[in-house]
Amino acid sequence: MTSKNILVLPGDGIGREIVAEAVKVLGWVGSRPGISLTIEEGLIGGSAYDATGVPLPEETVARAKKADAVLLGAVGGPQWDKLDFSLRPERGLLGIRKALDLYCNLRPAQVFSPLIDASPLKREVVQGIDIMVVRELSSGIYFGEPRGVETLPDGRRRGFNTLSYTSDEIERIARRAFEIARKRNRKVCSVDKANVLESTGLWREVVSELGRRDYPDVTLSHMYVDNAAMQLLRNPRQFDCIVTTNMFGDILSDEASMLTGSIGMLPSASLGDHNALYEPIHGSAPDIAGKGIANPLATVLSVAMMLRYSLARPVEADLIEKAVNQVLDQGLRTADIMQPGAHQVGTGTMGDAVMQALQTEK
Repeated sequence: MTSKNILVLPGDGIGREIVAEAVKVLGWVGSRPGISLTIEEGLIGGSAYDATGVPLPEETVARAKKADAVLLGAVGGPQWDKLDFSLRPERGLLGIRKALDLYCNLRPAQVFSPLIDASPLKREVVQGIDIMVVRELSSGIYFGEPRGVETLPDGRRRGFNTLSYTSDEIERIARRAFEIARKRNRKVCSVDKANVLESTGLWREVVSELGRRDYPDVTLSHMYVDNAAMQLLRNPRQFDCIVTTNMFGDILSDEASMLTGSIGMLPSASLGDHNALYEPIHGSAPDIAGKGIANPLATVLSVAMMLRYSLARPVEADLIEKAVNQVLDQGLRTADIMQPGAHQVGTGTMGDAVMQALQTEK
């Protein structure tokens, strides 16, 4: 019997609603033969600030480091927008990524067949896309120093951030991308802005050298970020595995999510060498929080990623993905993926439908 400890961080906005449905799925996993799950809950984001005065309590970090995996909902909301920048909910999210050294963010973009017509692009453009965006997560412009806002001698104010990467930071994320590509179609596209930014010129050099030296069996290409954004809309099937910087990955993975029909369908995994955190890529959606209409499927699919990358339970991961596809085949839709002729349901009903599909599996 394998025993695993999962730390659940619902966070803010719709976080608690969507995580509740994912916890039901974790309960099903824990009832399977050969595995036992202990599920604990912690604080992060605005809810953590309200309770403790900081968006990332030390207790949360300590518990996350001991956990086998962390499941996160979402952070943020307008009620915290007037806080000092260092105390805003988003600093809790960035802080836990840094504290756990979660340098590798995996964001898959796949089209579920029942949702292909929910994409804003033509069916023939998006049909069959299967893209893995590998985003560097713990360095780059989001963490670089110096940063801040200062007042100049003439009274003008200046805001500044630093885009910085070391060769080892680039190599470790590129190595992850090459290893993932080896299990897919052996294609990596490295996205940068090497024609303008020296830091991403170094990025291109390091990725190229690593590819030549250690991964000659993987086809490596390079693309400027502006072209990559265009190509994702023009011909997304050309991409297999994309590796890129923190900020570029943040933007491009959100764009890729809309190819699939809704950002509410996309899970993610944030991996380090010793810890891992799983979360939907969407935000806290404060405008619909508490209404019971949020889409929990990205969070449920994040559990499937957890089973693959942290808990070594690929069979259960497959079954969860199969169950999600099954409820979509049945015509069940939350508001964000609603289509003509489908049946609109709320958060809890969608979660219950997934559970019913899972409980029929052996």
